Amino acid sequence: MEYALAIENAPETVPGGTGILLLHPSTGATDRIDTEFLDGDTDAFLVVSTRTTAREVQQKLEYYDVDASKATILDTLSVERGYSRRESDDVHYASAPDDLDGIVTATERFLEDHDGKLRVTVDSVTEMAYYADEDRARIAVERILALLEDHDAVGLFHLSPEVHDDDVVADYEALFDGVVEVVEDGTVSSRF
Repeated sequence: MEYALAIENAPETVPGGTGILLLHPSTGATDRIDTEFLDGDTDAFLVVSTRTTAREVQQKLEYYDVDASKATILDTLSVERGYSRRESDDVHYASAPDDLDGIVTATERFLEDHDGKLRVTVDSVTEMAYYADEDRARIAVERILALLEDHDAVGLFHLSPEVHDDDVVADYEALFDGVVEVVEDGTVSSRF
């Protein structure tokens, strides 16, 4: 299965099973790339959010005119921060951003419960590593990448390189089929 990829300076399509690492400044506005990725030829998509709440994700999708009827959101912040939350068919909660087993399980459940072209975005791996640790975050990323391959889905994983050691960033890059990089001035480049 081929997936359209509406990211500037990247291939027009990628095959199912592709994992893409999005490198961006910690202050970088990646919403446009993220929403363009999700809004492609998609039957359903999962947003794993370790950086914002489900409500903020819903607002972002609405602002960028992404079809929210296709969305499932995994909110990992609200439980830990004591925010009110309402579980529904399309909004789920993990206990905390370091609940990596819960994140992987929820991703697997989403992929098993949906058919067609499926996309997953993880925003962000940096936050997972911050709350858990680099080794656990890397293992979770490897497990999600394997799930994408098993289910012929595609994924976009956010990482802020300045927060990690160079060798850690290089190790992450080696896991992925493609790397998209956004620099401070908004320029986008990619390596596939």
